[in-house]
Amino acid sequence: MGVVRTDDARKVAYEADLDLVEVAPTAKPPVAKIMDFGKYKYEQDQKAREARKNQQQTVVKEQKFRPKIDVHDYETKKSNVIRFLEKGNKVKVTIMFRGREQSRPELGYRLLERLAEEVAEYGIVESRPKQDGRNMTMLFGPNRKGKK
Repeated sequence: MGVVRTDDARKVAYEADLDLVEVAPTAKPPVAKIMDFGKYKYEQDQKAREARKNQQQTVVKEQKFRPKIDVHDYETKKSNVIRFLEKGNKVKVTIMFRGREQSRPELGYRLLERLAEEVAEYGIVESRPKQDGRNMTMLFGPNRKGKK
């Protein structure tokens, strides 16, 4: 329609039994459309619902280790971490210290660094090892280049 006075636009909308809806209030001059507001609102809600449905939920899985872990147990837990990363989940790896183990946090740090090297092709390190009381944690995220 072009640039029209507000009163004229309201009159045209009233005669067509429609609503005058302002769609871009910050534009100079503000942009308004003549439409059925109920239908417009419904379509906006449908678009928002569809956008929410298409969003991917990020799930954080946790795998717990001990500093003095046996070789086979380590391999099993490592394969769990790899499986989680391949499915596209983030993985929080926790090293739990008990008793005298707490005085040797470098054992946990070395274990996490070794794990990071071994799962490097499946995921990336999102947060470096952090000591948090009795636990040391590290967060892995999946590689995105393999996903479409």
